[in-house]
Amino acid sequence: MIRGLHGLFYSSDSDATRAFMRDQLKLPFTDVGGGWLIFDLPEGDIGVHPVDGNGRPAPNTHDVSFYCDDIAGTVAELRARGVSFDQDPVDHGYGYVTYFSMPGGIEVQLYEPKYQKAKSAKPTPKSKPEAKPKAKANANARAKPKAKAKAKAKAKAKR
Repeated sequence: MIRGLHGLFYSSDSDATRAFMRDQLKLPFTDVGGGWLIFDLPEGDIGVHPVDGNGRPAPNTHDVSFYCDDIAGTVAELRARGVSFDQDPVDHGYGYVTYFSMPGGIEVQLYEPKYQKAKSAKPTPKSKPEAKPKAKANANARAKPKAKAKAKAKAKAKR
């Protein structure tokens, strides 16, 4: 079963791109050795866009975007870390959009969606054991010391 998406950026300077994603974007990562950092994002989604009337972008084209909850705040925070944006955020209908460049010749879209993102649904067990009612659980808790006392008395009587 598919449970996530692994995206790739092809960079002319992969070390600088990884450092930018680690230091400027502050993305969480795992260092898998040899300079390879795998960035772990808490959410993801995939959209499928049609090509335009001129066949652009070409079919089999892939794009990676980052999204956020507050475009103005995120842009200000990233600018303070030295990230340069190509334009101020613009309303694209589905969200507010801007672009920034990463080392290695990579342009990335950043947007604040206007649509509500679905919460990830965790699979639930088919049958869930029912919790004991509190009164019954408390009665059982009270009964245990009585049972222990009876067992002790029985053992004492055998001596």
